[in-house]
Amino acid sequence: MKNCITQGLPVPEDLIGNLQESSDLKGKPGELKRRLKEDGYLFLRGVIDRDEVLTARAEIFERLANVGEIKQPSWEGFFTGRSDRKETAGDLGAFWKSVCEGPALRQVTHGPHLRAVMAEVLGDPARPQDYLFLRPSPVGRATPLHYDYPFFARGSDRIHTAWLALGDVPVTDGPLLVIEGSNHFTDLIEPATAVDYDSKDSPAVSVMDSPISLAQSRGTRLLTANFEPGDLAVFGMTTLHGTLDNHSSFGRIRLSCDIRFQPMADEMDKRYFGPNPKGSTGIGYGELNGAKPLTEPWHTR
Repeated sequence: MKNCITQGLPVPEDLIGNLQESSDLKGKPGELKRRLKEDGYLFLRGVIDRDEVLTARAEIFERLANVGEIKQPSWEGFFTGRSDRKETAGDLGAFWKSVCEGPALRQVTHGPHLRAVMAEVLGDPARPQDYLFLRPSPVGRATPLHYDYPFFARGSDRIHTAWLALGDVPVTDGPLLVIEGSNHFTDLIEPATAVDYDSKDSPAVSVMDSPISLAQSRGTRLLTANFEPGDLAVFGMTTLHGTLDNHSSFGRIRLSCDIRFQPMADEMDKRYFGPNPKGSTGIGYGELNGAKPLTEPWHTR
């Protein structure tokens, strides 16, 4: 696979691989569970209807066009290179909450299709967290490698992330990146799972410095794919993941979202549920990268 870049460097072709598709296992819960345990992730094509996804995409980008960040036609997702968000949107956290609670987006992220898939994957009726991680990523951005544990370690120990492509996300645009076999890296996982998160307001997420160096040192590969609207990746809290760099030659923003699911019967982490979830730091949606104007740099999360 060519044209994969991380931290500004092209990924050597021997270090890059395709996410293994598991679409043929839908309807086979036992096989899905086995592959998820073995590989640490599932990659399922076309989980959500394409038209529903593109409607959600248009809804989100029109909101960002209204604050000067997206060119028209907004559904294409081309960055203007400027932002009027601070001047026109008022409270940035409240603005981002309203974007993340758009009806078309919630039909995709919290609707019956994704719930059914996640129930099959988890083996129990599934509940999505109300708090949504929506990620518009301009050219030059990437999410660094990290384990979600202990970030989502309170409440259920069966939380899984549903990473959903909200439009075409080819490798040039910075799609999901999974480190092959990282769900078995006990020397990295054990320190994370040993964190006494009950004594901390917001445990730090352990971020890995270099995907290429890590893959070389471990004799493994970086796994990714050319995502299409409605494609889904599912992984647990102990799978090392991030994204490739967005280096779209068209200036297109990568749009994706993370929805955390857990079995209905498990305890809920109150930080991420309810009409006004407080999030990890207690300030709600204002803590997220998405709440910042697209012209401003990201923090780790």
